[in-house]
Amino acid sequence: MKIRVATILCAALLAAGCVSQQTYNTEVAKANTLSTSNQQLDALNQKLAGELGADQAQITQLQNQLKVTMVNEVLFAEGGWTLSPKGEAALAKIAPSLSKLQGQQIVVEGFTDNVPIGPAPEGALPVQLGAVVGTRHRVLRFLVSKGVPANTISAQGFGDSRPVASNDTAEGRAKNRRVEIVIMAASRP
Repeated sequence: MKIRVATILCAALLAAGCVSQQTYNTEVAKANTLSTSNQQLDALNQKLAGELGADQAQITQLQNQLKVTMVNEVLFAEGGWTLSPKGEAALAKIAPSLSKLQGQQIVVEGFTDNVPIGPAPEGALPVQLGAVVGTRHRVLRFLVSKGVPANTISAQGFGDSRPVASNDTAEGRAKNRRVEIVIMAASRP
């Protein structure tokens, strides 16, 4: 009787530790896709680092995504949202690489400091939030005009809600006024 109980218990433990072949194959496919995506991001990281100087952008590779951070002073005049010639030149350098991405999604994220750049009309968005909307959409439209497929790129604005430095100093505020171009695996077909 003890042998029979032990045999049933061992069989139950073995069955609980196993996965179906289909589940295993699915997990292997996911791992291979992530590995391929990370290899593409590694290559893109190296290419973009060669195209942009350290004074133009900071490139950060995270797991399954690449982030290109450009401070506003490279792209725009302070308080403005029209791309400067220097900003257009920097974006034009990376547009060909972004336009060739396969299976990736690009998100242009806009940020600002907490200092208003002027009075907002009653009932309107704060002026600095309006600037964030303007800056990220200018970057998006410029990249699309340079060949980045419109169905692979989107924009988000975060205003002053995600500072990377203190807003108590001019240097900190300058770091907070930025555009980040985030490249990640596409979440939809």
